[in-house]
Amino acid sequence: MLSNKATKIDLFSLGTVQMRTFHLTWFAFFICFFAWFAHAPLIPATIGPDLDLTRTQRITAFIASVGVTVIARLVIGYLCDRVGPRRAYVALLIFGAVAVAGSSFAHDWPTYLLSRLCLGVIGASFVITQYHTSVMFAPNVVGIANATTAGWGNLGGGVTQAVMPMIAGAMVTFGIASSELAKWRPAMFVPAAVMLAVAYLYWKYTTDCPEGNYVDLPEQRPQQREGEGHLFWDACKDKRVWILFAIYGGCFGMELFINGRAAAYYQGRFGLAEASAGLIASLFGLMNIFARSMGGWLGDRFAGTRGLTGRVRWLVTIMLAEGIALIIFSRMGVLPMAISAMILFSLCVQMAEGATFSVVPFINKRSLGSVAGIVGAGGNVGAVLYAQFLLRSELPLQDCFLSFGLVVMVLGVLGFGIRFSDEVEAQARAEFDAGVAARQAGGSHAPEVTSA
Repeated sequence: MLSNKATKIDLFSLGTVQMRTFHLTWFAFFICFFAWFAHAPLIPATIGPDLDLTRTQRITAFIASVGVTVIARLVIGYLCDRVGPRRAYVALLIFGAVAVAGSSFAHDWPTYLLSRLCLGVIGASFVITQYHTSVMFAPNVVGIANATTAGWGNLGGGVTQAVMPMIAGAMVTFGIASSELAKWRPAMFVPAAVMLAVAYLYWKYTTDCPEGNYVDLPEQRPQQREGEGHLFWDACKDKRVWILFAIYGGCFGMELFINGRAAAYYQGRFGLAEASAGLIASLFGLMNIFARSMGGWLGDRFAGTRGLTGRVRWLVTIMLAEGIALIIFSRMGVLPMAISAMILFSLCVQMAEGATFSVVPFINKRSLGSVAGIVGAGGNVGAVLYAQFLLRSELPLQDCFLSFGLVVMVLGVLGFGIRFSDEVEAQARAEFDAGVAARQAGGSHAPEVTSA
């Protein structure tokens, strides 16, 4: 079968559907992530006092917001296989716009909890992002394509830490909000409006796969090719999927947890104001500009010399480094040292995420959406477990970080259990070499590769 997957990333081009999808999918994920965590920097000094939330309720709201994403990611992965990533993303963006705007009407704890549950569904956007780039790019660049779109999307989690307090402050400055405590309510309509605009662009300028949309090309739809209903269960029966599920809980789960608690951590431990704490916390997410891409790029490079086994060994290595970096961060009690350690930890976390999804496309190509959904859900399960530990433990957050660092290292070692058959290794090598050859020849698409 002739593949039209792109064998290179032409970053400054919008001339192909692959590159239009690349740019729209990372920006869609960016605004989804921005909206998903829009409440985080405003809870300690604004939303919490406005709704009179207790510490337990604030942590519970975070758990609800990331916990419901577990279910949403499993469902959205199946929908990608069934109806295509284009329709799935547009529907999710529209739902997200309603959810984030609707959260501004919360007036007590039950309605606020409901709004955070709805916001949690937006987190499923990650799965569509990884699915869509996986079907658009060839094996020689799929690792960096997945990592870059996810990493630039994850920037939304850092940018929202710094920008949402500014947007909320502007609502008071321009007289849109009636008081300091109420300023968060109109601020939520800003990301909602952007999400609607992105939904329109996504519908107009992307397709489900390089050849077109599944509705017009039913033979391209995984469910049509492989039989309805079997793909999800095929993914569930593969132990490698669950190893990656656990590993992703150790890296992306930790990123989610830090995004939800970083501003409060710096306000509580170092006595910083809301805006200052938000700016510092944003540095954690801003490393996604290049760190996750680097993790995926190195996965591709190791694949060039050691095949799929090279991708896996790189993943184990960076997970161990992440655990060590988190332990170092937990011991820093001086602000400049804490910031430096956090940046080091952030680099390792995001490279581990990129390394994880440089492996995912090769686990089960027929069930790619389901595999991505399950592994992606692992990140949210990890975040929920970290928050539950914090909620039930009497330990200060820095001591929790120390424990979490040890857990991350153990999860990383599980990666040695990910193995591939000789046939799969040979096919991946053939596809990788074909992609490299096409790129060197100046072509943008992979040539035909016969299955081994």
